[in-house]
This record gives sequence, structure tokens and C-alpha cells, in this order.
Amino acid sequence: MCLNCLKVNIHMRKIEIAMPVTGKEEWLAVKEPLMSGWLTQGPKVAEFEQAFAARHEVKHALACTSCTTALHLILVAMGVGPSDEVIVPAFTWVATANVVVYCGATPVFVDVDRTTYNMDPAQVACKVTERTKAIIAVHLFGLCADIDAISEAAPDVPIVEDAACAAGASYKGRPAGTLGVAAAFSFHPRKTITTGEGGMVTCNDNALADKIAMLRSHGASVSEEQRHLGPKPYLLPEFNLLGFNYRMTDLQGAVGLVQLGKLDTFIGERRKWAQYYCRELRGIDWITPPEISDGCGWQAFVCQVDEEKSPLPRNEIMEALQSMGISTRPGTHAVHALGYLREQFSLEDEDYPEAMKCDRFTMAIPLHNRMVEEDFKYVAEAIKHL
Repeated sequence: MCLNCLKVNIHMRKIEIAMPVTGKEEWLAVKEPLMSGWLTQGPKVAEFEQAFAARHEVKHALACTSCTTALHLILVAMGVGPSDEVIVPAFTWVATANVVVYCGATPVFVDVDRTTYNMDPAQVACKVTERTKAIIAVHLFGLCADIDAISEAAPDVPIVEDAACAAGASYKGRPAGTLGVAAAFSFHPRKTITTGEGGMVTCNDNALADKIAMLRSHGASVSEEQRHLGPKPYLLPEFNLLGFNYRMTDLQGAVGLVQLGKLDTFIGERRKWAQYYCRELRGIDWITPPEISDGCGWQAFVCQVDEEKSPLPRNEIMEALQSMGISTRPGTHAVHALGYLREQFSLEDEDYPEAMKCDRFTMAIPLHNRMVEEDFKYVAEAIKHL
């Protein structure tokens, strides 16, 4: 595709950075809870949980309102609180660090490996103290963190997976969600499958699962299903825990069940086009595509821009692509440089240099299941002709 052809197409195309794939099946799926009148957490959520647990090979899956609340539930159930420390990567979405603060604990940041964007295991051991209660390992953009290396660096510290981007992903043949004491998934519309908003906790620990189930529903000792479907209408729950209202609705559960059935197809399509991008962009000396991994869930395709070689600074490249109808985004944040966390914990930009480079030089380009072949070709050609 020549440059003039690209210019002709500018006003004909609008390729979003991400778009959910929903349609008639999802629309029909919400009919049952709408007609039954059971709209809050109920049988459809339970069905979604069972299917999600089976797909990810875990005993327990517990749906909630978001990945943020899923992470919060895990930390609270583990007893994380004031005076505790939780190790988190310095390059991630802000929620990873925020949930630690919600518990009154201190996030301790670790720099990242720029080839994977994930926590650098080599830097973990020196961050562990007697106050360390957990490590949150983020599977950023769908690529699982190096869990074995992190475990080796801190063998006595429980690992929590922030698997927001990693539904369907795997690490050395093991599904995301089975790699730590518990995991948290996201169903935000930018993720591979969606329920609008929504999250899921997975774990294999019966006691931990029971506690999380209570915590997500105000700390109630009896579930809504037990109360409303059981033979004792007078039964009310006891509240022995200070809990939260973090329940998913049955409308979301119905949609999630349909979406989950498409997960492997979605990932397969994304893997195909990620490989295409890598082939097409390999010859451009100023852009570095992400590394291909068989287990990656490909929630996003995030490149690095070398501004010493690039025709324009990264931000101007993003503006140029936007003018051609191609949406882009920075990968995510160097969270230690964000205002609240920076001031609250006396952090400096230079404390985590690799995270700052990722913050300044990463660029996500469109990768989602509503795109067609011509869209991917158009994006690749546009980048080549900058």
C-alpha cells in the first residue's frame, strides 16, 4: 500500500485501540435473568464461575465487580493490613498499587524487564523484608510474569497474580490463575472477554475461597442463593467479617458465560495477527515489537519506540497515526511517578528507570477481534510510511 493510498483511506477508516466483540448471543443471554427477575448475583453468576474455574483449571472462581475489587478481596482475605508491605511492579495500571493502600499497607515497587514489561525477578529479593506479606505479579498485556523466577527470589512470600489482562493465558503449560495463592481477572471492555465491568478471583484454597465469598457480600455468612432458594425463609446471615458489596450481577454473568465460550477463538485470532504485526514491523529499526510467546493472551500489542532513530518523538507518532484514523495508547503507567503514590511514599521518577522508559516510549497499536485483515494491513503500512 503506497503513501498516497494511505492518504486516500484516512477519511474512510477509524480503527479503535480496542473494541469488545458482542452481538446477538450476548443480547439473548441477558433475556433469562431479565425475565426471571433475578438480576443481582445468582444462578447465572454461579454458572459463569463454574465454567471459568473449569477453563482455568482451578477449584474456585468467585465473580465480583472488577479486577480491582478482586485484588482487594484477595489481600483482605490474606490479612494484609497496616505495617505490612506488598511488592508490586513499577509499570502497571494504578489499581495494582492502590489495592495495597486500601488495606493500609505499603506498596514496595520493583522495576520491570523491558523485554517483557513484567516485574524483573532479579530485583525482587532485595525488596523482601520481614514486613513483606505478598508479591503481586502482574501478567501485563497478557504475557505471564516469570513466576518460577519470582518464587525462587522470594521463596517464602505468597504470590498473588494480577491477571487482569490474562484470561486464557498460560505459563509453561500452566493456566494463569493457578500460579499463585490466588489470582484476579478483569472483564473490562478493553480485555479479551468482557462483562462491561467485572472481575474474577481464582484460587485452590478452600478456606481462602470461603472467606472471599463472604467478604464480597458484606461479610455475610449465608449467600443470597441460600437465603432465597432454601427452605427457611426466616434465615438471615450472621456478619462476623467487615465485608464489601463487590457482587457481580446475573446480567453480567450471563454475558460472561457467552464470552467465555469464545475466549480461545479470540486468543487464536489475536495470536495470528500479533505474529503478522511482528513480521511486518521487524524491518523498522525504530520500533521494537513485543516478544511472541505461545502462552500469551494478547490483550494488547505494545511496542517500544526508539526516539534516537524514529522519524518523530513517540507522542508525535501517536498523533500522526491518530490523524490517519488509527488509535494508539501508551502501554500503561509508571505508577511510582503518579501524583498520589509519588507524594504519599516519597518516590522519584528515577527510582525505577526501566518503568519510566516504558512509560515514555511504549505504544500500543490496535489489536482486537473486530478488526479485519485490511485493518491490520493498513496499520502496518501506516507505521512503515511514517
